[in-house]
Amino acid sequence: MGDSSSSTRVSVHQSLGGGSVADLLLWRNRTGAVILLVSSTGFWFLFERAGYNLLSFVSNVLLLLVAILFLWAKSATVLNRPLPPVPNMEIPEEFAIKFADDLRVWINHVLSIASDITIARNPIRLLQVSLVLWAISYIGTLINSLTLVYIGIVLSLSVPIVYEKYQDHIDDKLNSTAKVIRSISRKIPMPVNKEKKYQ
Repeated sequence: MGDSSSSTRVSVHQSLGGGSVADLLLWRNRTGAVILLVSSTGFWFLFERAGYNLLSFVSNVLLLLVAILFLWAKSATVLNRPLPPVPNMEIPEEFAIKFADDLRVWINHVLSIASDITIARNPIRLLQVSLVLWAISYIGTLINSLTLVYIGIVLSLSVPIVYEKYQDHIDDKLNSTAKVIRSISRKIPMPVNKEKKYQ
């Protein structure tokens, strides 16, 4: 019984997409994961704790970059050195088309949800959307959005690797918890629908 469930079980790497993102989240690409964790911690500290503003930070970084490139180019002509290696600053057409296609799929999904609520009058979908929006609003009143993004990054870098390492143990605990919840829910009396008789 345990062998059949383990043979049909999808690995954590496959369930995360199996690509470079899965490698990053499971720390198989250690350099990328460390860079993501350190840079997100640095940005969180810079903007949340130090009180730095995002717009002024981006402006100062660009100002410093432009000044360095200008001085490098000027000194290169005077000293007969090579110019700074500035890459070709264009967005490739394939990237723009792929981004537009992905954005179109996402917008169509949102519009289909709106159609379910307004045209089809689906109360379950309305309740789902209302609960999600209420939860986002409630969490937004408790936590700054930058802190929430930082918590999401830290959790995405820690939860998959812990789950992959202790998958059997966590699955056993979740299954036993689900059995307890089912047994408790069976003991709760449910109201019986009594249909009115019309004469």
